[in-house]
Amino acid sequence: MGESPKNKSPIVTPNVSADQQAEIEALRAESFQTRRATVPALEEILYQAHPVLDHGFVRLIDYMGDDGAIVQAARVSYGKGTKKVSEDRGLINYLIRHRHTTPFEMCEIKYHIKLPIFVARQWIRHRTANVNEYSARYSILDNEFYVPAPDQLAAQSQANRQGRDMVLTGEEAKR
Repeated sequence: MGESPKNKSPIVTPNVSADQQAEIEALRAESFQTRRATVPALEEILYQAHPVLDHGFVRLIDYMGDDGAIVQAARVSYGKGTKKVSEDRGLINYLIRHRHTTPFEMCEIKYHIKLPIFVARQWIRHRTANVNEYSARYSILDNEFYVPAPDQLAAQSQANRQGRDMVLTGEEAKR
């Protein structure tokens, strides 16, 4: 229920293309009136690309809902409206503590994320998001490949199939 912040100073992020940087600057220069609930902390970072590791980034594109949406969804089952903010906070903590997650599903966050293909495949496998990705059939891909740094090359752990073991060196690392 306010305006998005008008931030005219460009925030240059090393992992975004020139076109993406221009889009970010244009979006952050605009200001929109809204009647929906807004979250000041999210409005502050809206559209900014935040670098992740060596080539990636995470960018908040949109969001829907706030703490009020969660408590309203939790209270709808017994017909009581939103109470005091302190009671709302207590209800949210109760929901988290007791793993009652359905009310949290009333909120959505949309991200633009650049990440290596192997991470995306693991992410999609676990069904943690609705996903739309850049198409190699309809677009020309950048000539960019993820090659881990030598100190990141490690054998698979024998004890934990999802973990890593000792860092590979010498001939093992070159293979």
